[in-house]
Amino acid sequence: MVDLLAKSPCAGLLPITIGAVSVTETDLGHLTSIAPYRGMTATASDAFTAAHDMSYPAANRATGKEGARALWFGRDMVLLAGPPPDPTLAGTAALTDQSDAWASVTVTGEGAEEVLARLVPIDLRAAHFKRGHTARTLIMHMNGSVTRIGADSFLILVFRAMAGTLVHDLKQAMEAVAARG
Repeated sequence: MVDLLAKSPCAGLLPITIGAVSVTETDLGHLTSIAPYRGMTATASDAFTAAHDMSYPAANRATGKEGARALWFGRDMVLLAGPPPDPTLAGTAALTDQSDAWASVTVTGEGAEEVLARLVPIDLRAAHFKRGHTARTLIMHMNGSVTRIGADSFLILVFRAMAGTLVHDLKQAMEAVAARG
């Protein structure tokens, strides 16, 4: 009989540090998409806030902190990262377990913006993309999510199957930025 071993999406690929930028795999805990039923967005938002002690994020925003975050994840959708969803939310929104669907990494360090500027077609400079801002966007040719979680720190999510590609693309961008320094 074969023994199957659970592996994280970036197992054996991370951490890496090149120049002043580091990439580490981030365990976000339980991941749940929350999609309010038609006409129930305000009710779902109130229920979420009451149940999870953090505000329901507006478009392109994230709330909470490490261990319990809510990320805007598209039109009428939020991704709860950390705790499992409160069961009372099921009356106002569709709850879908996404825990095994995503690879998540944190890009940190002076130069993180420059690294991501080579991969992402949006302006991530702090003057425009502040802490708590999030976007669903392309990361090279992959769909993903980028959230600023600190002055020089970004949380990146891509589909689990794209973890190796994400690490490859980040490494190339890091090498290019480090070579300029």
